[in-house]
Amino acid sequence: MSLKETITEDMKSAMRAKDKALLGTIRLITSAMKQIEVDERIELDDARVTVILTKMVKQRRDSIEQFAKGNRPDLVKQEEFELGVIQKYLPEALSEEEINALIDEAMKTSGASSIKEMGKVMGLLKPKMAGRADMGAVSKAIKEKLST
Repeated sequence: MSLKETITEDMKSAMRAKDKALLGTIRLITSAMKQIEVDERIELDDARVTVILTKMVKQRRDSIEQFAKGNRPDLVKQEEFELGVIQKYLPEALSEEEINALIDEAMKTSGASSIKEMGKVMGLLKPKMAGRADMGAVSKAIKEKLST
């Protein structure tokens, strides 16, 4: 079963269980997927759904940070719940050791030796790490390795 089908089945289960919070979050996900399908006139595959979910995770993390600064624990709690639901559909996150190993491998493959060649390394890593790592943190790690 595809990721999109799994999300749809979970939405039906949430409807049957009358779980409004879960249903609302899953509807946010399906709405984002449907928007892309309509705008681009395509059928989403698992890779594209993962990209959408990754973007939603990043948005939730940014919102949590802002709501925490604004002293809004009620909104932080809501965003954390949504973050948990969205992450359930993403592949398992890579460990720091796995990320560093992939970075080293990509640097060897691309022959990158300076910050100017960072784009080559990121280009190799992005497809392998989509939805499995925070690309902002990966970018910082690459900069550190290339600047030494």
